Amino acid sequence: MSSDKKAQRVIALAPMPPEKSAYALARYSRSPDSIEESLAWVHGHSSEKFWEQFYFAYGHGSIADLGHVTICFENISELAAIRIEDESLWDGQAKSSRYQNFEASGCFLPSTILDPETEGTYNGILNSLFNIYRELKDPVQKFLSLRDPRPESMSQDQYDRTIAARTFDVTRYLLPLAAKTNVGQVVSIRTLEKQIARLLSTQLPELKSIGEDLKEACAKRPSTVWADLNQQDAGALEPLAPTLARYAVESPYLSAVYRDLTRAGRRILQDAGLDRPEGWAGRSHPVDLIEPHEPLDELVTTLLYRVAHAPYRCLLELVQQWSDGQKHDFIAVALQTRGPHDELIKEFRSGYAFIFDILMDIGGWRDMHRHRRCQQVQQNFTTMHGYDVPPVLTEAGLDTMYRQAMDAVRDDIDKLRNTNQEGALYATPFGFRVRCLFKMDYAQAEYMSQLRSGVKGHWSYRTIAWLMKEKMVERYPYLGTLIQATPPDIEDSLKR
Repeated sequence: MSSDKKAQRVIALAPMPPEKSAYALARYSRSPDSIEESLAWVHGHSSEKFWEQFYFAYGHGSIADLGHVTICFENISELAAIRIEDESLWDGQAKSSRYQNFEASGCFLPSTILDPETEGTYNGILNSLFNIYRELKDPVQKFLSLRDPRPESMSQDQYDRTIAARTFDVTRYLLPLAAKTNVGQVVSIRTLEKQIARLLSTQLPELKSIGEDLKEACAKRPSTVWADLNQQDAGALEPLAPTLARYAVESPYLSAVYRDLTRAGRRILQDAGLDRPEGWAGRSHPVDLIEPHEPLDELVTTLLYRVAHAPYRCLLELVQQWSDGQKHDFIAVALQTRGPHDELIKEFRSGYAFIFDILMDIGGWRDMHRHRRCQQVQQNFTTMHGYDVPPVLTEAGLDTMYRQAMDAVRDDIDKLRNTNQEGALYATPFGFRVRCLFKMDYAQAEYMSQLRSGVKGHWSYRTIAWLMKEKMVERYPYLGTLIQATPPDIEDSLKR
């Protein structure tokens, strides 16, 4: 047997245009050439020529997986940021409401608000929220400083930053989904394409506009700031993905499927009395771990859950009373506009052993939303589930001011909903609760419970993470006791 004369090599490539990188690695996988030779080949051929020659040999998706781009979104609403992040294969960060003052950021005004009276109502709600956001800041900060004095081991600057962060932990409950924020992401071009198509297929004008801008950003030269700062020639910078992302378009399936499910589910929920809180009174819990059940029932219940506000358990009991024919008919609603190249919507990602139905404040849920190793099915934002009161406000005797503001805002939002549903959605504050289904395996349940219950975390998701562990102990005692979670009554307010 002859020995291999080629020396082992590990090569790190210098940054290059994402699309060129994708094409080079695609050719590299189908060629005996070295990476240098593949790079030279791609450099000497246009993207259009590569596309025409090799698309059918490689497959569009497999090429798009190989190119990664950095994209930033500025001055978008918190609602838009949430929807941008709705990707399983996503890496990024949003401007943190726990560490920054959002008062100066401003708010998004929906384009559907056209008449002065509706605009006045909308702005009145937002002004009310930011007035309390501002008024609570100093008394909360003073209370925390008195309750948790600076230890000698902590510098004054570090202490001031920590107390400020803990203050925003409280005041952020008043931030509306309209509050403007920034998001930075690093994603593959394939994920970017899915993101563009999804945004273009939504009903919200802001998201459609972002999808259009995102597609345009792929076709033009990127920002030259870094090159300029390093005094590099920026003239040679190429567009991020001019050929790979150009086929990202609105999906008729995504545009129609949730509308179809909502129409079909509305009558079902009304007939069962599950269209209003009275229908599930006393059965709504912060964390509910659902027992194993039939895959068909899980799928149908998840589809119905997505367009409802009721707890998963109540919907499951309803579905389990249906005949197989009724279940098949409801699944058919979710498939009737699906084309041959459309992926199933995420509600079809069934079969995970651990299903948690979680009800928590929007602000805390924003942090839970970051977890990608699980399937999340979120119900629509609403004021229907009430709001949470930060414990610090109660301790400081400031909860009455907060409750009065939130009660008044809820009434105003309910009135606004009668004339402009989009405006009512954007005006909803972080303190109101949202219901979301988290499906996962055991490793993810252990990871989320341990990580999110730590003393550095926010009390909201710390409580949820601890309850997840407790539910695991109740249902699966041995597996639950293996989870090293921290009880929420163990605190260290100066850690973050």
